[in-house]
Amino acid sequence: MDRETFQSWLDRYIAAWRSNRADDIGELFSEDVVYSYRPFSPSVRGRDAIVADWLRDPDEPGSWDAEYHAVAVDGDTGVSVGESRYPAEGKTFSNVFIVRFNDRGEAREFSEWWVEKPKPKTEGG
Repeated sequence: MDRETFQSWLDRYIAAWRSNRADDIGELFSEDVVYSYRPFSPSVRGRDAIVADWLRDPDEPGSWDAEYHAVAVDGDTGVSVGESRYPAEGKTFSNVFIVRFNDRGEAREFSEWWVEKPKPKTEGG
């Protein structure tokens, strides 16, 4: 894995999220992938389970935007930072992904850490 290949994978991750197509989602992950949405919560295991989970309650098209940037690659592991934004809700999330890949460039482990950015304080409030 190199930084350019990892960035391409991150771009495909956003495209799959945007398309909500099972094939686009599934192509990102190995059959035996372990996907953690946040620390200390149960993981989703297996490609089919992740596809089903993504499609269970999809975000409405156009209701969000995201960008993630590869910041480090070491062997088969990539680290990224980025943001996910939901303008209508006034919410922005900062994200860190740690992704381990197999030899085919599929994620075999995906861990996400996210935090909602606080809203700016207004004068007098």
